[in-house]
Amino acid sequence: MTRVNEFKQPIGEPVENWQGAQYPTKTMINGQYCRLEPISVAAHSQALFDALSQAEDDRDWTYLLSGPFGDLAEYQTYLARLETLNDPLHYAIIDLSTQQAVGSIALMRIDAQQGVIEIGGVTYSSQLKRTRLATEAISLLLQYTLGELGYRRVEWKCNAHNHPSRAAALRLGFTYEGLFRQAMVVRGHNRDTTWFSIIDSDFPALQKAYQQWLARDNFDQQGQQRQKLGELIENQRKALLIAE
Repeated sequence: MTRVNEFKQPIGEPVENWQGAQYPTKTMINGQYCRLEPISVAAHSQALFDALSQAEDDRDWTYLLSGPFGDLAEYQTYLARLETLNDPLHYAIIDLSTQQAVGSIALMRIDAQQGVIEIGGVTYSSQLKRTRLATEAISLLLQYTLGELGYRRVEWKCNAHNHPSRAAALRLGFTYEGLFRQAMVVRGHNRDTTWFSIIDSDFPALQKAYQQWLARDNFDQQGQQRQKLGELIENQRKALLIAE
């Protein structure tokens, strides 16, 4: 039944005792396979630059707002600016097996008062792509924002032509919300932006699916997954509906 106010106008569901979410802090976030550390020139620039430089070409930078970087000094200048920011709040992704930074990611467009935050700036090296660490890094930020800081909504946005990013959002259980036409001009080209989100009521099922997928026994001795994340998410969503 649609709720109405005293003027018989339809309104949304009440949000009782809402006082906003907490602002994320520059703290480490630990997982099974990776650790997220607030970005640091001193701690991360060399390893990140080396990891990102292993790419065969510059295609990974096409849809990002920064890069590519010609040398370490240029990259360090870029990271030095990021290190001072609280929004975006950038993290280095540390591979626990090597203790080396292999990529970076950010929380951004932070609106703690409304409980809305975005995961963006996803910069994965070839060592990180399509690994357990890549999925875990996102799941750690979702747990941190939705599970610990009290956010109601986490957004994922990308260039409409960035099909790998769009596929990643859907694989992780984000819901497609639409296309913002002519949202930006990037590198001299028009950018239409696709929007995705996960809201707090989505997260219990997703969190269980992430935990199941990341479990060590979900991978064989060659490191191949036994169950796909999408299948686990669908199963958890069905189980939640049955429980309701």
